Amino acid sequence: MNLDHFQSKLAQLDAATERPSPRIAYAATHIAVHDAEGTQLDLETTDQQRRFLDEHGFGIAEAMDTAQRFELGWQVARTLIERTARLGLKHGFAAGASADHVAPVESLSGLATAVAWQVDFVRECGGLPVILPMPQLALAGASPDEYVQVYRAILDQSSGPVLLHWLGPMFLPGLDVYFPGDSFERIMDLDHERILGIKLSLLDADREKSIRTSRAPHGQHVYTGDDFNFSALIAGDGQQPGVVEERGEFSHALLGIFDGIARPAGVALGLLAHGQVEDYMQLMTPCEELSRVIFEDPTRHYKAGLAYLSWLDERQQNPWLPQKTHLQRDAEHYSRVLDLGLKARVFANPAAASARAEAGPPNC
Repeated sequence: MNLDHFQSKLAQLDAATERPSPRIAYAATHIAVHDAEGTQLDLETTDQQRRFLDEHGFGIAEAMDTAQRFELGWQVARTLIERTARLGLKHGFAAGASADHVAPVESLSGLATAVAWQVDFVRECGGLPVILPMPQLALAGASPDEYVQVYRAILDQSSGPVLLHWLGPMFLPGLDVYFPGDSFERIMDLDHERILGIKLSLLDADREKSIRTSRAPHGQHVYTGDDFNFSALIAGDGQQPGVVEERGEFSHALLGIFDGIARPAGVALGLLAHGQVEDYMQLMTPCEELSRVIFEDPTRHYKAGLAYLSWLDERQQNPWLPQKTHLQRDAEHYSRVLDLGLKARVFANPAAASARAEAGPPNC
Protein backbone atom coordinates (compact mmCIF):
# COMPACT_ATOMS: atom_id res chain seq x y z
CA MET A 1 0.00 0.00 0.00
CA ASN A 2 1.22 3.47 -0.82
CA LEU A 3 1.27 6.40 1.57
CA ASP A 4 -2.01 7.77 0.19
CA HIS A 5 -3.86 4.83 1.74
CA PHE A 6 -2.58 5.65 5.22
CA GLN A 7 -3.11 9.38 4.76
CA SER A 8 -6.72 8.75 3.79
CA LYS A 9 -7.30 6.55 6.82
CA LEU A 10 -5.78 9.18 9.11
CA ALA A 11 -7.99 11.89 7.62
CA GLN A 12 -11.08 9.76 8.27
CA LEU A 13 -10.04 9.11 11.86
CA ASP A 14 -9.32 12.78 12.45
CA ALA A 15 -12.72 13.72 11.04
CA ALA A 16 -14.55 11.18 13.21
CA THR A 17 -12.91 11.86 16.57
CA GLU A 18 -10.59 14.37 18.16
CA ARG A 19 -7.07 13.06 18.06
CA PRO A 20 -5.44 12.58 21.48
CA SER A 21 -2.14 14.33 22.10
CA PRO A 22 0.51 12.56 20.02
CA ARG A 23 4.05 11.88 21.09
CA ILE A 24 6.29 14.92 21.21
CA ALA A 25 8.55 14.54 18.18
CA TYR A 26 11.50 16.76 17.30
CA ALA A 27 13.42 16.28 14.06
CA ALA A 28 17.14 17.07 14.20
CA THR A 29 17.91 18.32 10.72
CA HIS A 30 20.93 18.91 8.51
CA ILE A 31 22.42 21.91 6.67
CA ALA A 32 22.39 22.40 2.89
CA VAL A 33 25.34 23.90 1.00
CA HIS A 34 25.86 25.47 -2.42
CA ASP A 35 29.16 23.87 -3.38
CA ALA A 36 30.74 20.42 -3.42
CA GLU A 37 33.55 21.70 -1.19
CA GLY A 38 30.93 22.40 1.49
CA THR A 39 32.17 25.92 2.24
CA GLN A 40 29.11 28.00 1.29
CA LEU A 41 26.01 27.36 3.39
CA ASP A 42 22.68 27.43 1.56
CA LEU A 43 20.63 29.01 4.34
CA GLU A 44 17.48 29.49 2.27
CA THR A 45 17.27 25.78 1.48
CA THR A 46 18.18 25.01 5.08
CA ASP A 47 15.20 27.13 6.21
CA GLN A 48 12.94 25.33 3.75
CA GLN A 49 13.95 21.98 5.19
CA ARG A 50 12.81 23.15 8.61
CA ARG A 51 9.49 24.39 7.21
CA PHE A 52 8.99 21.04 5.48
CA LEU A 53 9.44 19.14 8.73
CA ASP A 54 7.12 21.52 10.59
CA GLU A 55 4.43 20.96 7.93
CA HIS A 56 4.62 17.24 8.62
CA GLY A 57 4.08 17.65 12.35
CA PHE A 58 7.62 17.83 13.73
CA GLY A 59 9.26 20.30 16.02
CA ILE A 60 12.77 21.24 14.97
CA ALA A 61 15.84 20.26 16.98
CA GLU A 62 18.29 22.93 15.86
CA ALA A 63 22.05 23.22 16.12
CA MET A 64 22.45 19.59 17.20
CA ASP A 65 24.83 16.92 15.93
CA THR A 66 22.74 16.54 12.74
CA ALA A 67 23.62 20.16 11.90
CA GLN A 68 27.31 19.25 12.39
CA ARG A 69 27.38 21.29 15.58
CA PHE A 70 30.60 19.83 16.91
CA GLU A 71 32.44 20.47 13.64
CA LEU A 72 31.02 23.90 12.67
CA GLY A 73 30.82 25.57 16.06
CA TRP A 74 28.94 28.44 17.59
CA GLN A 75 28.76 31.07 14.84
CA VAL A 76 26.93 28.68 12.51
CA ALA A 77 24.82 27.37 15.40
CA ARG A 78 23.80 30.89 16.41
CA THR A 79 22.80 31.73 12.85
CA LEU A 80 20.70 28.57 12.61
CA ILE A 81 18.98 29.18 15.96
CA GLU A 82 18.15 32.79 15.10
CA ARG A 83 16.85 31.91 11.63
CA THR A 84 14.75 29.01 12.93
CA ALA A 85 13.29 31.28 15.61
CA ARG A 86 12.13 33.68 12.88
CA LEU A 87 10.33 30.96 10.90
CA GLY A 88 7.28 31.00 13.18
CA LEU A 89 7.06 27.22 13.22
CA LYS A 90 3.76 25.73 14.37
CA HIS A 91 5.46 22.93 16.30
CA GLY A 92 8.24 25.04 17.80
CA PHE A 93 11.88 24.20 18.22
CA ALA A 94 14.54 23.03 20.63
CA ALA A 95 18.22 23.86 20.24
CA GLY A 96 21.55 22.69 21.55
CA ALA A 97 23.34 24.66 24.26
CA SER A 98 27.08 24.20 24.59
CA ALA A 99 30.18 26.23 25.44
CA ASP A 100 31.59 26.61 21.93
CA HIS A 101 31.34 30.41 21.92
CA VAL A 102 34.18 30.45 24.46
CA ALA A 103 37.57 28.97 23.57
CA PRO A 104 39.33 27.69 25.41
CA VAL A 105 37.28 27.00 28.54
CA GLU A 106 39.86 27.02 31.30
CA SER A 107 37.90 25.70 34.30
CA LEU A 108 34.80 23.73 35.24
CA SER A 109 33.20 26.92 36.57
CA GLY A 110 33.95 28.65 33.27
CA LEU A 111 32.44 25.72 31.39
CA ALA A 112 29.22 25.95 33.41
CA THR A 113 28.97 29.72 32.93
CA ALA A 114 29.42 29.38 29.17
CA VAL A 115 26.78 26.67 28.81
CA ALA A 116 24.36 28.64 31.01
CA TRP A 117 24.74 31.65 28.71
CA GLN A 118 23.72 29.55 25.70
CA VAL A 119 20.81 28.01 27.63
CA ASP A 120 19.40 31.48 28.20
CA PHE A 121 20.16 32.50 24.60
CA VAL A 122 18.12 29.58 23.24
CA ARG A 123 15.28 30.29 25.68
CA GLU A 124 15.23 34.00 24.77
CA CYS A 125 14.96 33.01 21.09
CA GLY A 126 11.84 31.00 21.97
CA GLY A 127 13.36 27.52 21.93
CA LEU A 128 13.69 24.73 24.45
CA PRO A 129 17.38 24.48 25.43
CA VAL A 130 19.02 21.06 25.15
CA ILE A 131 22.21 20.92 27.21
CA LEU A 132 24.61 19.12 24.89
CA PRO A 133 27.21 16.71 26.27
CA MET A 134 30.42 18.46 27.27
CA PRO A 135 33.42 16.53 25.88
CA GLN A 136 35.65 18.63 28.14
CA LEU A 137 34.36 16.68 31.14
CA ALA A 138 35.21 13.32 29.60
CA LEU A 139 38.57 14.54 28.33
CA ALA A 140 39.50 15.82 31.80
CA GLY A 141 38.42 12.56 33.44
CA ALA A 142 36.01 14.50 35.67
CA SER A 143 34.66 12.67 38.71
CA PRO A 144 30.95 12.06 39.34
CA ASP A 145 31.00 14.91 41.86
CA GLU A 146 32.50 17.25 39.28
CA TYR A 147 29.83 16.34 36.72
CA VAL A 148 27.14 17.17 39.28
CA GLN A 149 28.93 20.38 40.18
CA VAL A 150 28.98 21.57 36.55
CA TYR A 151 25.34 20.73 35.82
CA ARG A 152 24.21 22.30 39.10
CA ALA A 153 26.09 25.49 38.22
CA ILE A 154 24.48 25.58 34.77
CA LEU A 155 21.02 25.38 36.33
CA ASP A 156 21.91 27.97 38.99
CA GLN A 157 23.10 30.45 36.35
CA SER A 158 20.24 30.01 33.87
CA SER A 159 16.46 29.92 33.89
CA GLY A 160 13.60 27.94 32.44
CA PRO A 161 13.05 24.29 31.51
CA VAL A 162 15.75 22.26 29.79
CA LEU A 163 16.42 18.85 28.33
CA LEU A 164 19.71 17.05 28.86
CA HIS A 165 21.46 15.14 26.10
CA TRP A 166 23.39 11.89 26.52
CA LEU A 167 25.29 11.18 23.33
CA GLY A 168 27.15 7.92 22.83
CA PRO A 169 30.68 7.54 21.41
CA MET A 170 29.31 6.20 18.13
CA PHE A 171 28.15 9.76 17.43
CA LEU A 172 31.03 11.65 19.05
CA PRO A 173 34.27 9.80 19.88
CA GLY A 174 35.53 10.31 23.41
CA LEU A 175 32.20 10.03 25.21
CA ASP A 176 32.65 6.42 26.35
CA VAL A 177 32.84 7.48 29.99
CA TYR A 178 30.25 10.25 29.98
CA PHE A 179 28.10 10.44 33.16
CA PRO A 180 30.42 8.24 35.26
CA GLY A 181 29.23 6.44 38.37
CA ASP A 182 25.92 7.70 39.71
CA SER A 183 26.31 11.19 38.23
CA PHE A 184 23.44 10.85 35.74
CA GLU A 185 20.83 10.04 38.39
CA ARG A 186 22.14 12.76 40.72
CA ILE A 187 22.04 15.35 37.97
CA MET A 188 18.51 14.43 36.88
CA ASP A 189 17.46 14.78 40.55
CA LEU A 190 18.83 18.33 40.82
CA ASP A 191 15.52 19.83 39.69
CA HIS A 192 12.65 17.58 38.59
CA GLU A 193 10.59 20.50 37.33
CA ARG A 194 13.22 22.29 35.27
CA ILE A 195 14.88 19.17 33.85
CA LEU A 196 12.02 17.93 31.66
CA GLY A 197 13.87 14.82 30.58
CA ILE A 198 16.79 13.36 28.72
CA LYS A 199 17.47 12.89 25.01
CA LEU A 200 19.19 9.50 24.76
CA SER A 201 21.42 8.65 21.81
CA LEU A 202 22.99 5.43 23.09
CA LEU A 203 21.47 2.93 20.60
CA ASP A 204 20.58 0.64 23.50
CA ALA A 205 16.83 -0.01 23.71
CA ASP A 206 16.93 -1.99 26.96
CA ARG A 207 18.93 0.71 28.71
CA GLU A 208 16.54 3.37 27.43
CA LYS A 209 13.54 1.48 28.81
CA SER A 210 15.25 1.16 32.17
CA ILE A 211 16.04 4.88 32.30
CA ARG A 212 12.56 6.00 31.28
CA THR A 213 11.02 3.74 33.94
CA SER A 214 13.33 5.13 36.63
CA ARG A 215 12.61 8.75 35.68
CA ALA A 216 8.84 8.36 35.33
CA PRO A 217 8.06 8.79 39.06
CA HIS A 218 9.76 12.19 38.85
CA GLY A 219 7.73 13.34 35.84
CA GLN A 220 10.76 13.27 33.56
CA HIS A 221 10.55 11.81 30.07
CA VAL A 222 13.00 10.11 27.76
CA TYR A 223 13.25 11.52 24.23
CA THR A 224 14.58 8.68 22.16
CA GLY A 225 17.54 9.32 19.92
CA ASP A 226 17.80 5.62 19.08
CA ASP A 227 17.77 5.56 15.29
CA PHE A 228 17.92 1.74 15.36
CA ASN A 229 14.94 0.95 17.61
CA PHE A 230 12.72 4.02 17.61
CA SER A 231 9.50 2.41 16.34
CA ALA A 232 8.78 0.25 19.38
CA LEU A 233 10.28 2.74 21.83
CA ILE A 234 7.88 5.46 20.67
CA ALA A 235 4.89 3.09 20.48
CA GLY A 236 5.41 2.08 24.08
CA ASP A 237 4.87 -1.07 26.08
CA GLY A 238 1.66 -0.28 27.94
CA GLN A 239 -1.63 -2.14 27.72
CA GLN A 240 -2.76 0.06 24.83
CA PRO A 241 0.33 1.28 23.00
CA GLY A 242 -0.16 4.66 21.42
CA VAL A 243 -3.20 5.65 23.44
CA VAL A 244 -3.15 6.46 27.17
CA GLU A 245 -0.03 4.90 28.65
CA GLU A 246 1.23 5.88 32.03
CA ARG A 247 4.46 7.86 32.14
CA GLY A 248 7.48 5.68 31.64
CA GLU A 249 5.88 3.22 29.22
CA PHE A 250 6.93 5.04 26.03
CA SER A 251 9.50 7.46 24.71
CA HIS A 252 9.02 10.83 23.07
CA ALA A 253 11.45 11.45 20.23
CA LEU A 254 14.28 13.70 19.12
CA LEU A 255 15.69 11.97 16.08
CA GLY A 256 17.91 12.73 13.13
CA ILE A 257 16.17 10.13 10.97
CA PHE A 258 12.94 12.18 11.01
CA ASP A 259 14.82 14.53 8.68
CA GLY A 260 14.59 11.84 6.00
CA ILE A 261 11.30 10.06 6.80
CA ALA A 262 9.02 12.99 7.63
CA ARG A 263 6.18 12.02 5.29
CA PRO A 264 5.55 8.44 6.45
CA ALA A 265 6.60 9.10 10.05
CA GLY A 266 4.26 12.08 10.39
CA VAL A 267 1.33 9.97 9.23
CA ALA A 268 2.43 7.05 11.40
CA LEU A 269 2.51 9.20 14.53
CA GLY A 270 -0.96 10.48 13.75
CA LEU A 271 -2.26 6.92 13.42
CA LEU A 272 -0.51 5.94 16.65
CA ALA A 273 -2.34 8.74 18.45
CA HIS A 274 -5.60 7.07 17.38
CA GLY A 275 -4.38 3.71 18.67
CA GLN A 276 -3.76 2.29 15.21
CA VAL A 277 -0.61 0.46 16.21
CA GLU A 278 -0.62 -2.04 13.33
CA ASP A 279 -0.76 0.75 10.74
CA TYR A 280 1.86 2.71 12.66
CA MET A 281 4.24 -0.26 12.59
CA GLN A 282 3.50 -0.97 8.93
CA LEU A 283 4.74 2.52 8.12
CA MET A 284 7.56 2.75 10.64
CA THR A 285 9.17 -0.68 10.20
CA PRO A 286 10.58 0.07 6.71
CA CYS A 287 11.57 3.53 7.97
CA GLU A 288 13.59 1.84 10.69
CA GLU A 289 15.21 -0.48 8.15
CA LEU A 290 16.26 2.61 6.20
CA SER A 291 17.52 4.26 9.36
CA ARG A 292 19.71 1.29 10.24
CA VAL A 293 21.54 1.72 6.94
CA ILE A 294 21.83 5.51 7.19
CA PHE A 295 23.21 5.17 10.73
CA GLU A 296 25.42 2.16 10.09
CA ASP A 297 29.02 2.20 11.27
CA PRO A 298 30.70 4.71 11.27
CA THR A 299 27.46 6.10 12.68
CA ARG A 300 28.65 9.71 12.86
CA HIS A 301 28.53 9.92 9.03
CA TYR A 302 24.74 9.53 8.97
CA LYS A 303 24.20 13.11 7.75
CA ALA A 304 25.31 12.00 4.28
CA GLY A 305 22.29 9.75 3.91
CA LEU A 306 19.92 12.48 5.09
CA ALA A 307 21.24 15.02 2.58
CA TYR A 308 21.05 12.38 -0.17
CA LEU A 309 17.40 11.63 0.59
CA SER A 310 16.58 15.34 0.57
CA TRP A 311 18.28 15.74 -2.81
CA LEU A 312 16.49 12.72 -4.27
CA ASP A 313 13.22 14.22 -3.01
CA GLU A 314 14.05 17.50 -4.81
CA ARG A 315 14.15 19.47 -1.57
CA GLN A 316 17.70 20.65 -2.26
CA GLN A 317 19.81 21.18 -5.35
CA ASN A 318 22.64 18.80 -4.43
CA PRO A 319 23.42 16.04 -1.90
CA TRP A 320 26.46 17.81 -0.45
CA LEU A 321 27.29 18.70 3.14
CA PRO A 322 29.58 21.14 4.95
CA GLN A 323 33.21 20.07 5.03
CA LYS A 324 32.59 17.49 2.25
CA THR A 325 31.31 14.95 4.76
CA HIS A 326 29.10 13.46 2.04
CA LEU A 327 32.28 11.80 0.75
CA GLN A 328 32.44 9.62 3.87
CA ARG A 329 29.91 7.21 2.32
CA ASP A 330 30.40 5.23 -0.90
CA ALA A 331 28.21 4.57 -3.93
CA GLU A 332 27.03 1.21 -2.60
CA HIS A 333 25.78 2.87 0.59
CA TYR A 334 23.85 5.49 -1.38
CA SER A 335 22.33 2.79 -3.57
CA ARG A 336 20.96 1.00 -0.51
CA VAL A 337 19.62 4.30 0.86
CA LEU A 338 17.68 4.83 -2.37
CA ASP A 339 16.24 1.31 -2.40
CA LEU A 340 15.14 1.44 1.23
CA GLY A 341 13.87 5.00 0.84
CA LEU A 342 11.54 3.80 -1.91
CA LYS A 343 10.37 0.93 0.30
CA ALA A 344 9.78 3.33 3.22
CA ARG A 345 7.59 5.66 1.10
CA VAL A 346 9.70 8.74 1.86
CA PHE A 347 9.58 10.41 -1.59
CA ALA A 348 6.90 12.70 -3.02
CA ASN A 349 7.72 11.32 -6.50
CA PRO A 350 9.42 7.90 -6.33
CA ALA A 351 10.00 7.71 -10.10
CA ALA A 352 11.70 11.09 -10.13
CA ALA A 353 13.86 10.08 -7.16
CA SER A 354 15.01 6.95 -8.99
CA ALA A 355 15.76 8.91 -12.16
CA ARG A 356 17.73 11.50 -10.22
CA ALA A 357 19.78 8.78 -8.54
CA GLU A 358 20.52 7.14 -11.90
CA ALA A 359 21.76 10.41 -13.39
CA GLY A 360 23.84 11.06 -10.27
CA PRO A 361 25.67 14.24 -9.28
CA PRO A 362 29.47 14.61 -9.33
CA ASN A 363 31.36 13.84 -6.12
CA CYS A 364 28.72 11.54 -4.72
